[in-house]
Amino acid sequence: MVQFSYRKKFTFKMIFVRFVWELTYYLFFKTTPRWCLNNWRVFLLKIFGAKIGYGCKISPNCSVWAPWNLEIGNKTAIANKVNLYSMDKILIGNNVTISQYSFICTGSHDISFLNLPIKTKKIEICDYVWICSKSIILPGCKIGKYSVVGAGSVLPKSIGEKSIVLGNPARVIKKRKIKIEKIK
Repeated sequence: MVQFSYRKKFTFKMIFVRFVWELTYYLFFKTTPRWCLNNWRVFLLKIFGAKIGYGCKISPNCSVWAPWNLEIGNKTAIANKVNLYSMDKILIGNNVTISQYSFICTGSHDISFLNLPIKTKKIEICDYVWICSKSIILPGCKIGKYSVVGAGSVLPKSIGEKSIVLGNPARVIKKRKIKIEKIK
């Protein structure tokens, strides 16, 4: 029988900082009303190293694993119950919408080893992307500008600009045509 042991990848310092973040999250972030105190939530994320632009809306019951691995551009919205599993960098552009119950996952385990070591890859979400509800974005994905990930889709690989993807695994179903609305 092959023997193995699970090796911790995390230092004591990282475990401690994660503990302090979790405490802060449950006491001061998650308890805020959804309709107010958005700037407070952004402030708390920034204290823990997140880089966040202006005009962002972040739901109090979204989950952020490690704020120090999070970069968000301007005017981006993160909805209810979104899980930003930021074991590695999550780079989110400007004017991005991540809808409720979506899972942005940068970490997993390497199944080619019995001790299942942790492996991580960054995720990049470019400007004007919409990730519809209950979508899953897997480690290493880059979502090109103006793309849409359809509801309930699982995205295992990168997609180009103006792609509309749907399904499990997500496949490009067509290119997005963007119309400019005339203001009356």
